[in-house]
Amino acid sequence: MQYFVTTNSPATHLTDCIVVAVFEQGELSPGAGIIDLQSNGYIKKIIERGDISGKAGQTLLLQDVANITSPRVLLVGCGKKEKTTENDFNKAITAVAQLLNESGCTDASSCLTEVVINTRTTSWKVRQSMITTETALYKYTQTKSDAKPQLNPLARLGFFAQDNEAAELEQAAQTGQAIANGMNLARELGNLPGNICTPTYIADQAVELGKRFDSVTTTVLEEADMAELKMGSFLSVSRGSREPAKLITMNYKGAGDERPVVLVGKGLTFDAGGISLKPSQGMDEMKYDMCGSASVLGTIAAIAELNLPINVVGVVPSSENLPDGDANKPGDIVTSMAGKTIEILNTDAEGRLLLCDALTYSERFNPEIVIDIATLTGAIIVALGNQATGLMANNQQLADDLLQAGNDSFDRTWQLPLWEDYQQQLDSNFADIANVGGKEAGSVTAACFLARFTEKFTWAHLDIAGTAWNSGKAKGATGRPVPLLVQYLLNRISDKN
Repeated sequence: MQYFVTTNSPATHLTDCIVVAVFEQGELSPGAGIIDLQSNGYIKKIIERGDISGKAGQTLLLQDVANITSPRVLLVGCGKKEKTTENDFNKAITAVAQLLNESGCTDASSCLTEVVINTRTTSWKVRQSMITTETALYKYTQTKSDAKPQLNPLARLGFFAQDNEAAELEQAAQTGQAIANGMNLARELGNLPGNICTPTYIADQAVELGKRFDSVTTTVLEEADMAELKMGSFLSVSRGSREPAKLITMNYKGAGDERPVVLVGKGLTFDAGGISLKPSQGMDEMKYDMCGSASVLGTIAAIAELNLPINVVGVVPSSENLPDGDANKPGDIVTSMAGKTIEILNTDAEGRLLLCDALTYSERFNPEIVIDIATLTGAIIVALGNQATGLMANNQQLADDLLQAGNDSFDRTWQLPLWEDYQQQLDSNFADIANVGGKEAGSVTAACFLARFTEKFTWAHLDIAGTAWNSGKAKGATGRPVPLLVQYLLNRISDKN
């Protein structure tokens, strides 16, 4: 979708549709007030008749409003005036995008960024409008035989601005578009079935990113390369699969010799649990076990599109986890790249076996920060649902920075403890460490396992098992936490400037 910023008046601006906000108790936004005044009180008459109440997400499309240049005016409810929440705003933008996309509008201009939302700036509302609109319009079609292109999709979205804020809002729209594009890439990868989106497929997509952006260099290590590096933990997972494992690195260079931020994304393209086989119900959703890797590709694509002045390395360990005569067995002991031995008590706790070697591999980049992103534990869904990503870190400043980025982007995280007290649950009589720590505090002990491999750098772990995809009727990948990761990188740049 293309975007633009205009300083015209809503009453005289020519576009397919002008979008204005109305509130509960019949109150109007400034843009709606301008339309109402120009049309001799027509908007207030509509509200007084009870055709729209102002409830968040409610819409009413008006045609050929008197004295208004544009042929359509769309009223959208935004809740209580000056008490609109971020969720109200997103609900309103989603409703607008869906209605306009199903109408004859290919071009629309929005006054919704004038709606007051807590402490959110106009730039935030422009950026969020771009992200939410693209999210609302995303539709998976790649493996559908009867997919047909829409004849008149919404193609351009404009924002009204004052003269002195036009440049700032242009930048906000550009940032929002790049984040939305990165989220759509992550969604598409996540939604693809496991027989298409294999480790080789993810590697190919990473190579394509390198071809698309001169600032990105992609390398792919094969199993023989990993064997030379003594990645026994990672390779033990891929033994049960006919698909060869890949270790993918995407190096984005935007800041000379500056030490990079390394993003490590779990890339299990399908997880049946291995010998510790998962229940069959819902197992189809285990194609989403690579959403950590998808978010890394999406983030690299977004920052490359924005040409951000920062160095970021994306590391993706990718494999399948399937039962086979050569697969890991409960009780097996493997040796990680770091030299630590691991007793595999549950083969379904395989993500950490990939990640621990990938984290050790990350040391070679001399990272300033390392963040891993993984659909790691079902326990995080029990703890936090699908609202917040679980966060654990070995450095409180990094944790605080990620919490702030989550609040800034409205792609929120919640911190859980990473205390030494939990490490004893991973004790093993036969190896340096066990790969599971029992029923209690499953998300925390999973992070404690990874912490054993992060002693040489500042590190945070994001458990996205609850936020990476939706189940049920709305099943599909969300593209999270691309907004959080991009915001964190933007904040780092801002802090240094």
